[in-house]
Amino acid sequence: MKRVNQSGFGVGLVFLTSLLLGLSSSTATPGKANSQGDSDAGVQLKLQASEKEVGLPIYPRAKPHKDSDGESPAANFGLWGSSFNFRLVVLKLESPDAPAKIAAFYQKALAKYGKVLDCTNATKKDDSSKKQPSGALTCDDTPETGAMLFKSGTKAKQHIVAIEAKRPGSVFQLVFLDTRGIDTDEKPL
Repeated sequence: MKRVNQSGFGVGLVFLTSLLLGLSSSTATPGKANSQGDSDAGVQLKLQASEKEVGLPIYPRAKPHKDSDGESPAANFGLWGSSFNFRLVVLKLESPDAPAKIAAFYQKALAKYGKVLDCTNATKKDDSSKKQPSGALTCDDTPETGAMLFKSGTKAKQHIVAIEAKRPGSVFQLVFLDTRGIDTDEKPL
């Protein structure tokens, strides 16, 4: 998928996703509170992700997509502490179907998380984010020309679908991003 023209946060997301897809797998499971009642911190990294972890169904007939031989089509990264939670889950898939057909499927799937934003033709000059409540999701990311981008959820817990035409068919990414407790009013799990 082509790089996405985005705000600083979005560029960081693309960089982190690329980094994760190039790393080997390692995991650490969340710890329990210690004897003083303090929560442990933890990190998780694995190069596998499921439909359940990304929170969206896998499009029928879709299969994992790799841009190169050594690249993983999935990443699942988590970082947590006593007052924050960061989680990024990415699945990169391909399908012989046209982008419009995949977009219709995922717009329905995203609706279970709230209003679906179509950020395909959003412009950086759009001031709609100033009118939104503080935790509302906005189209602050813009896809490359010809690609489609859809979002649903909140700023702190969002589901994103990016779709690009690729002969013969489409390549698309499913993303779950949870940043509760990091520059937001929402509390972590």
